[in-house]
Order: sequence, then C-alpha cells, then structure tokens
Amino acid sequence: MPVAPDTEHLQELDAETRQAWNAYIERLRTLSGPEYERVESESWDELQAELRRLEESREPRPTPAAET
Repeated sequence: MPVAPDTEHLQELDAETRQAWNAYIERLRTLSGPEYERVESESWDELQAELRRLEESREPRPTPAAET
C-alpha cells in the first residue's frame, strides 16, 4: 500500500528537521571559547530560521475538491 502524500511529506520534514539539528551540532562539536560563542550564536540563528521554514511547510495543504 502506498504511503499517503501528506504522510510522506511529514516524514520528509521530520528528516530535514533532524538534518538541521545535526548540522548545528556538527558545526559546534570541536569548538571552544570565543570561537564557540561566535559560531554558536550564528548557527543558532540559522537553525531557528530553518526550523521556522520547516514548520511553515507543515501547514495543512489544501486538498482538491472531491469529484462527484
């Protein structure tokens, strides 16, 4: 049985959310001190922008009217 398009879309968004968090973590993994502080602030802003974009993509899509 094929996966419903909305379910597939949500699964893709979940995967993109995990990727965004992983990218944030990886950018900071080896940093410390002032470099960490500088990069963390920029990375956090980028992460938040990406999470907002993904959340907006979760908004329900209009469904086509059923044919009668």
